[in-house]
Amino acid sequence: MAGRKSNAASRPAEHELVITRVFDAPRTLVFECWSDPKHLACWPGPRGFTAPHHTMDFRVGGKHRACLRSPEGVDHWVRGVYREIVKPERLVFTHAWEDEQGNAGPETVVTITFSEQAGKTTMTFRQAFFESAASRDGHGAGWSSSFDRLDEHLAAFRSESPAKEIKK
Repeated sequence: MAGRKSNAASRPAEHELVITRVFDAPRTLVFECWSDPKHLACWPGPRGFTAPHHTMDFRVGGKHRACLRSPEGVDHWVRGVYREIVKPERLVFTHAWEDEQGNAGPETVVTITFSEQAGKTTMTFRQAFFESAASRDGHGAGWSSSFDRLDEHLAAFRSESPAKEIKK
C-alpha cells in the first residue's frame, strides 16, 4: 500500500496571507504606527470602521486587545500576545478574534518586517495559518483596506510643514 502524500507544501499558499506595501514614510514612523496607541486609534480596521478601544502592553509577552466597530455599530474584538519586537525592523504577534462571550477563536501569527530605502518603507505583512482560504481572503480584504487607511494617516505627516517663524 502506497504511503499517503502530505499536502504540507500547499498549506502556506492556501493558508498564509502575504501583503507587501510601500509607504512614503520613514520606517521608524511606520513602525510607530503599529506600536503607539495614539496612532492605532486612527487607522486599524476596514474603511468605515473605528477603533474605539485599544489596550497594549508593548513588550515581548505583553498582550494587546482592540475593538473594531463596524459602520453599523457592531463591535469586533481581537486580541493577542507580542512574541517578538525588533524596533524598527520586525514585529511578531498572535491574532485571535473573540466571540460574544470573549472567548478566543482560532489563533494566527502575524509577522511584519519593515525596510527603508530612500525615505520609503517597504512593509511585508504575513499572517498564518488560516483554517481556510476563505478566512485568509477575508482577512486580506480587511488588512488591505486598513493599510490604505494607514497610508492616508502617514500622508498627514508628509503634508505637515515645519512651523514658520513669526516675524516681529
